[in-house]
Amino acid sequence: MHGGPEALQLVKVPETHAGPGQVRIRVQAAAVNPTDVMARNGSRAEQQKVDPPPYVPGMDAAGIVDEVGEGVRTGVKVGDQVMAMVVPKASHGAYREQIVLDQRAVVPIPAGASIVEACTLPMNGLTARQSLDLLGLKAGQVLAVSGGPGAYGGYVIQLAKTEGLTVIADAAPQDEALLQSLGADIIVPRGNDFAGEVRKRFPDGVDGLADGALLNAAAIPAVKDGGSFTSIRGFIGEPQRDIRFTATFVRTYDGEYEKLDRLRQLVEAGALTLRVAGTVPPERAGEAHARLEAGGTRGRMVIVF
Repeated sequence: MHGGPEALQLVKVPETHAGPGQVRIRVQAAAVNPTDVMARNGSRAEQQKVDPPPYVPGMDAAGIVDEVGEGVRTGVKVGDQVMAMVVPKASHGAYREQIVLDQRAVVPIPAGASIVEACTLPMNGLTARQSLDLLGLKAGQVLAVSGGPGAYGGYVIQLAKTEGLTVIADAAPQDEALLQSLGADIIVPRGNDFAGEVRKRFPDGVDGLADGALLNAAAIPAVKDGGSFTSIRGFIGEPQRDIRFTATFVRTYDGEYEKLDRLRQLVEAGALTLRVAGTVPPERAGEAHARLEAGGTRGRMVIVF
C-alpha cells in the first residue's frame, strides 16, 4: 500500500538469476532519492498499477557481483565491487538484497570510494550528465543552477566546471561554503527571486539553466534570449524568446555504460564528490525517507544491507 514512510515494509521476493548478458549484484547499499518517495507515496500509482505488487523502490545500487551470465563482455567478474542505476519496475528496484541488471548498467565503483559512497553516484550523476548534454553549452558560457546544494545540483556544478563553464548557483547562508567547495563561481541567496538575483549579475541572462529546485516557470526569466533551460520533473516552458526547453529524464540513460564509467573516472580524479548524509538498515528505511522529506539533507541517505 502507498502512504507515508511507514508504508515501507520488509518483504520476501523470489530469487532471480543472471541470464545472457546480465550481471547479478548482491546489493550492499542503496541510496534514497526523491523519486523513491514518489514511488512510495502514490504519486506514481497509475504507472505502477500495470505491474503486480510488491513495488520495490530505488534507483541507485552498489555491492558485489555474485553471478555473471553468458556473453557478458564488460570485464566484470564475480567478487567485483560495482555500482549501477536501476530503473524500478514492480519488485525490480534497488532496495533489495540481490538484483539482476543488464551488463551495460553495471560499472566498477570508484577506486578509493566505499560501496556506501559509490551508491550515491549513478542516478544523480547521470541525471546531471544528461542535463548538461541537453543544455549543450560550450566552455566559457554561463550556467545557472537552482538547488545547488542538492545531490543533483552539486553534480551539475562539478561537471560544469570540468567543461569550462562559469557557474552561478543559489544557497542558504549555511550552504555557501559547500557550494564554494563544489566550484560555483558566483553564489546568490536562496529565495523566491532566483531569476532576479541571477539578472543582477548577468543583466542579459545566462546561457543555460538547470532547475534542480523545481522553480519551473519562475526561473525562466534568468535565461537569456536564445538560451536553454532544462527541468527534472517534466516541466516544459511556454514558447518564448527562442529559449530551448527540455526535460531531463534519466531513465533514457539506462545502460549507458560509458557515461557512468566516465563519472567513476571523474570521482577518481577528484572532480566529483560523493556525499553521504547517513545510513540506516533496511528495517529503518522509513527513517531515511522521513529525513529526506523533512528537507535539508546534504548528500544522500543510504540503506545498508
